[in-house]
Amino acid sequence: QVQLVESGGGLVQAGGSLRLSCAARGNIFGMNTMGWYRQAPGKQRELVASILRGGLTNYADSVKSRFTISGDKAKNAVYLQMNSLQPEDTAVYYCHLNILSNGDNYWGQGTQVTVSS
Repeated sequence: QVQLVESGGGLVQAGGSLRLSCAARGNIFGMNTMGWYRQAPGKQRELVASILRGGLTNYADSVKSRFTISGDKAKNAVYLQMNSLQPEDTAVYYCHLNILSNGDNYWGQGTQVTVSS
C-alpha cells in the first residue's frame, strides 16, 4: 500500500511564492515518476510538472520559468516551488506517483492553493 502525504499550499497574493511537498510512504520499487497536477473549479485536472526518478523534468507551458519541481530519492519525496504566482494558478494541487514497471498510479489528497489579485 502506497500513501502520498502532501503539505504546503495556502493563500498568497499575486506575485508571491509557495512550496508544496509530497512524501510517498510504502513499498516503492524501481523507476517511477512523481509530479503535481492541479484542478481548478469547473476545469479538468491538468499536469503541472513531473520528474522522473532519474531527474528528467517536464512542465506545463503555463508554469515554465515560474515553477520548479525537484525530488529527493532517498525520501521518495517531491517538491514544487511556485514563484510569481498568479490568480489563474488557483486550484487544488494533487501529488501523483506512477510506478513505471506495473503502471500503478497513486494520488495525494490534494492541497488548496489560492492566489488573490
